[in-house]
Amino acid sequence: MLITDRTPEDIATELAQLVSELVAAGRKDLLLRSIGVSVLEELRIEAAKSRLSRLLITKDYRIILVDFDYREVEMTPVHKAVYLLFLNHPEGIEFKKLRDYRNELLGYYMATARLMDKQTIIESVDMLVNPLNNSINEKCSRIKSIFLSMMDQYTANYYIISGHTQKHIAGSSKIWYERLKNIKISRELVIREFSEKTTVSV
Repeated sequence: MLITDRTPEDIATELAQLVSELVAAGRKDLLLRSIGVSVLEELRIEAAKSRLSRLLITKDYRIILVDFDYREVEMTPVHKAVYLLFLNHPEGIEFKKLRDYRNELLGYYMATARLMDKQTIIESVDMLVNPLNNSINEKCSRIKSIFLSMMDQYTANYYIISGHTQKHIAGSSKIWYERLKNIKISRELVIREFSEKTTVSV
């Protein structure tokens, strides 16, 4: 069979055989090196899809785990606002740059806490985006606890706000790192009943 005649299924069969041979030879190190860490992470996400639930955000901002018996993830308005902000930015956000997202966060908080005093909401948001205040860490920690009370650690890792470091190289000498926080779940599994435009207007 010519290489150009091989189907993806043929390649997968070949790959399975090669993987088996490397594992049998005790060379998982070579297997990892050939796959690469970034691809491995993508494979982990793909494998997890079968055990992850779709995440439904309703018009009234309830957060529902559709495939886990429609269980609601119960959060206070401020925790929902933080969660919705990070859900809307799969690329991740650095805590120290949260002030750049102040208006968006304020919009989410105003939408999820319609009966609260506006000045109280503004003050709370200003605390969240203040890099010298620990408020954002406390909120993320609470969100993590909520998900861990509903599912195992492995599954929760895809729903909580967690961190990863992204390396940047400019030229040959300048290297810097972004310490981003994001929610790992594939946005293909996120269902929004509301219009994004309505949440960011204040």
